[in-house]
Amino acid sequence: MNKPTGNSPASGGNDDTGGSGVSEPGHGLHGIGWPLDQPLPEMAAGERLVRVIEQHRTALRVHDGQRSHRTGYARLLSGQRHGESVDGAERPGVGDWLLAASDKGGLRLLQRLPRRNVIVRAAAGERYQAQMLAANLDLAVIVMGLDGDFNLRRLERYLALIGSAGVPAMVVLSKADQWPATAEQHAQVQAVAGDSPVLAIDCRDPAQVQPLADQLGPGRTAVLLGSSGAGKSTLSNTLLGQEQQKTSHVRRSDSRGRHTTTTRSLLQLPGGGCLIDSPGMRELKLTGDESLGQAQFADIQALADQCRFRDCQHGHEPGCAVQAAVDSGQLPALRLAHFHKLAAERDQAVAQRLVQQRQARQGSASASAGARRGDNQMQDDGGFGGDCAGRVRGHSDAEPADDRADNSRGTRGGRSGAGR
Repeated sequence: MNKPTGNSPASGGNDDTGGSGVSEPGHGLHGIGWPLDQPLPEMAAGERLVRVIEQHRTALRVHDGQRSHRTGYARLLSGQRHGESVDGAERPGVGDWLLAASDKGGLRLLQRLPRRNVIVRAAAGERYQAQMLAANLDLAVIVMGLDGDFNLRRLERYLALIGSAGVPAMVVLSKADQWPATAEQHAQVQAVAGDSPVLAIDCRDPAQVQPLADQLGPGRTAVLLGSSGAGKSTLSNTLLGQEQQKTSHVRRSDSRGRHTTTTRSLLQLPGGGCLIDSPGMRELKLTGDESLGQAQFADIQALADQCRFRDCQHGHEPGCAVQAAVDSGQLPALRLAHFHKLAAERDQAVAQRLVQQRQARQGSASASAGARRGDNQMQDDGGFGGDCAGRVRGHSDAEPADDRADNSRGTRGGRSGAGR
């Protein structure tokens, strides 16, 4: 293993720190988030390690610990052939580490290193498609305003996505200088956040932001997530110590903000850590990989362990401890209803993904069968067209299949509950 002291200085090419959000680091690769206790991978002569710090439609901006480079996508990064579609979550994105080599005055991307973790959401639309938000993280910070942006159900959704990635979370309640958090609000958020810390702060005050800054030393990376206008860019500027990210006012009617941050970017902090600022997200769909009964809904899980039946769906079954907690006021009815909603959405995402995978296999099988028919006809007819009566019949789209989710909860028809 190579000693993790950073790459040798980059030479030539499109070296450009302007607009990258990362200046001369002073910490080498640790300054762009390479963990202090992790050795570098084996690299051949002329290869270097880079991290994606910006993602654009046709290009990436990467940083090698010394300077940034703008470079185009490489097909071999995802291992696909020309024209072959690739899961969006597998494409390189902000936070990814890549192997690269000098090529004609620029950089040629060779390989994406395995991710420690990745936060993914399902893209909007009827067809399932994964969208990567950020990778290789030490902390995910959910920024939620104490104004009209305050929404416990949306917070549960964020925590479900973050929890499925195995990334520690922190909740920042912003705008506390204008809308002081009540004891009830703080208790509600803490009940939803579980063991994750909750901070109610003025994002413009460095002293109040310091508990977050203390967690972002060299070799550590955090991502900011939240709605437009929640205060993510304001928090970024305070952590940076300068007005680098654009900010704007929110509408008084609904506390919604405009998309002043339009691309995800990795920013280097003065203390040596990294921060990924991201655009506000107005739709946050589950991917199907979420486990809702452990960290995100631990209270419901604990109650479910006391239900009379192991496959209790927490509806109207006799001996349901979850419903009893709702009736007594111990568990908010809205929290249980949202749990059921998220579980159903998760199972639907799994079903959509399985259908698309089956259709892709059928399409591949049909194409292979057609190629074989063509070869056989060429052999039987001396290269000319002939009788096609012997063609292979492909599978119908209506063919019955088992679309039940592998990670569904309970035993009654695949419905999801907080069972054991």
